[in-house]
Amino acid sequence: MNMMIDYTSLIEISAKKIKNTKETFVRSIDKKINWNSRLIGIKGARGCGKTTLLLQHLKNNHMDLVASGKALFVSLDNIWFAKNSLLDLAESFAKNGGKILYLDEVHRYEDWPIYIKNIYDDYPELQVVFTGSSLLQILDARADLSRRPVMYNMQGLSFREFLNIKTGIDFQELTLEEILQNHIKHAFTICDKVKPFEYFDEYLKTGYYPFFMEGLDTYYMKLEETINMIMDVELPLLRKIDITYVPKIKKLLAIIAESSPFMLNTSKLSGAMELNRTTLLSYLKSLTDAKLIDSLFKDLKGVSSLQKPDKIFLENTNLMYLYQGEKVDEGNVRETFLVNQLSYNQTVEFSEVSDFFVNNKYSIECGGKNKTGEQIKTLENAFVAADGIETGNGSKIPLWLFGFLY
Repeated sequence: MNMMIDYTSLIEISAKKIKNTKETFVRSIDKKINWNSRLIGIKGARGCGKTTLLLQHLKNNHMDLVASGKALFVSLDNIWFAKNSLLDLAESFAKNGGKILYLDEVHRYEDWPIYIKNIYDDYPELQVVFTGSSLLQILDARADLSRRPVMYNMQGLSFREFLNIKTGIDFQELTLEEILQNHIKHAFTICDKVKPFEYFDEYLKTGYYPFFMEGLDTYYMKLEETINMIMDVELPLLRKIDITYVPKIKKLLAIIAESSPFMLNTSKLSGAMELNRTTLLSYLKSLTDAKLIDSLFKDLKGVSSLQKPDKIFLENTNLMYLYQGEKVDEGNVRETFLVNQLSYNQTVEFSEVSDFFVNNKYSIECGGKNKTGEQIKTLENAFVAADGIETGNGSKIPLWLFGFLY
């Protein structure tokens, strides 16, 4: 039996962080998580707001437990864990009447799936919520966690959430079907309260990551730091990529960024990168999982882990402006925005007859305000997502409205 350990410093850090957390805006995913589940996992790209989500939830719902030391927020990259075990913490916390244990940056703790499994199995009185990188793999050969946690994926801000922050108006989500079938009504309702184009350009450039609220003068610097942390720390740690190959992956991302959306010529890119085909495709898969790029395929049903993507996008438009500055192609920005907002809750496939095939049912063509549906007029369930229009007509829908999907 282990002796009780002193984790007073963690209690103090936890209480201070929770107290200093701002509650001005809470991500919509907070309402979708079943916070009563005994084991909850939240995955997401670095910088998308996972830490803030946990701190806000504790502050808004469990301050009595926080004050009594029975609810604890711990970052697993804390130096305390250099001399102490996560299992020891869980044991002492439970013996002291602990109820809620929130574990941030779980991927920074070696063999974390084994520890989480043991805590779940041995301390049924504890509710455990953990966050980790989008590269997190729950299925671990040594500790099969796949059946235990309720898992959620977190993405950067939608255009709707960005508007909520900027205007203070609580705009509600729309389903894809609501947008496709009743876009005129919904666009009029929203435009009665806000002028979307007063904010749309700002969102495309600097509105995807919540840290824009800390100041725009350092936004791209923080975004670059975020990318470097993913490349230098998370990829070697979670994909076992040799650190000496990281510069090649950075070069690969830069090549994609310079001409995204990117139609992949495997042999040409393999030659330019001095990589074999298998290594190149594995790097692309890792960049996709890291939420730095979005890979589209013609047929998702038959996709293998090392299949060549038909088209590659940067994961969001802010990354485009980081890499390309004002040289960005307007048409490419539109497509990247649409793929990003759609792909969070929908399946998006590459299509040769329209730009995108969504949920195995809808064909969507993307373009400017003068874009017509001529190219897709013979297709069933075909729509145009048009930029530069506040409201649409028929099957022509304002592009910005797709930013209300989550």
